[in-house]
Amino acid sequence: MKMRRRILPYIIGLFIIPVWSCGHLGSTKDLQDAENRILQQKDGTISLILDKAACYNDAVNPSNNTADWDIVISKPGRFKVWLSSATKDTSDLNYPNSVRISLLDDQLEVNPACDKIVRNSSDVHYPYFRADSYMGSIYVSEPGEYNIQLISEKVIAKTAESLNTSLADDTKLMSVILTPITR
Repeated sequence: MKMRRRILPYIIGLFIIPVWSCGHLGSTKDLQDAENRILQQKDGTISLILDKAACYNDAVNPSNNTADWDIVISKPGRFKVWLSSATKDTSDLNYPNSVRISLLDDQLEVNPACDKIVRNSSDVHYPYFRADSYMGSIYVSEPGEYNIQLISEKVIAKTAESLNTSLADDTKLMSVILTPITR
């Protein structure tokens, strides 16, 4: 009986932690609120910060960890999709599996590489550097509200990261950036 009382908090924790989001505790109603939607900037860019995503962490298969954002696109068109990472090693990002991004019917799947190193980025602090990886392009034909999904083992809920310091590693996923392709 005493053994069950000791184990019960751990079992409850295993079920609660995956439900927590990356940046905040939220419900599906929170995702529908206007303040949680990511708006396209005046220059057409859309920046999706991992800390502001709704996340699901799969303890059995971390390669299925997922981050979701609700976005509002006011200027449709073709967008370059960049994955932004904080890394200690700019020669190899060390993503063990490919990263998948889905928006509408477009799905991109790439093993991230250091395509662009952003020097003196305010997004990261020593000993990290910001490395951007080109994922491909996505076309959105009409303005409106959309959901974008990112799947990678590098999607780690802040609550899970703070409970287990061994999750910290040489490369951390930070954001997805959509930049318009101008003609």
